[in-house]
Amino acid sequence: MIAKLKGLVDTIGEDFCVIDVNGVGYLVFCSGRTLGNLPGVGEAVTLMIETHVREDHIHLFGFASTLEKDWFNLIQTVQGVGAKVALAIFSVVAIDELSNSIAAQDKTVVGRAKGVGPKLATRIITELKDKVAKFAVIPAFSGKGSGAAATDNSAIKDAVSALVNLGYGQTEAHMAVSGAAQSFEGEAGVSDLIRLGLKEVS
Repeated sequence: MIAKLKGLVDTIGEDFCVIDVNGVGYLVFCSGRTLGNLPGVGEAVTLMIETHVREDHIHLFGFASTLEKDWFNLIQTVQGVGAKVALAIFSVVAIDELSNSIAAQDKTVVGRAKGVGPKLATRIITELKDKVAKFAVIPAFSGKGSGAAATDNSAIKDAVSALVNLGYGQTEAHMAVSGAAQSFEGEAGVSDLIRLGLKEVS
């Protein structure tokens, strides 16, 4: 199995690139975001690789980081999400935004990807919500830290709802309120979380 390629960029296509490793060209499928961050043709590059072996083909999928590769495998545990859909999601959503949108149960973020309808977006959010704690930039109501430990989850949810009603996105509101709860000394009430949450997003 190929786990990493280090070579020169030979070609950059719409959904793939060719990496020249000592004269051998490897066709690697990548997300639009990864392709957009590649150096120019002829320049050195290193990609983490996930190898898919099937009866009729061998496909290489390339990632700029091990984290993106781990997410690629994680998101495919959801029924209906294959490699093509996973790369489509990564093309429009950054990893930190994806992890926090799942923690916030905000299906609109993954719903932006080509091939992801409302039902699949809901399934992704639902099935991965308990698996993303180690990936999330701000964990979902983790209970860690003095403020979060003392703050009731219902207060956090009410504050998130209030920010959403003010026009902020679900993920943005969730991250702001979670950050406020983490930093608050002692038990934070709904009004405290709303006030601090608004400072986070301003």
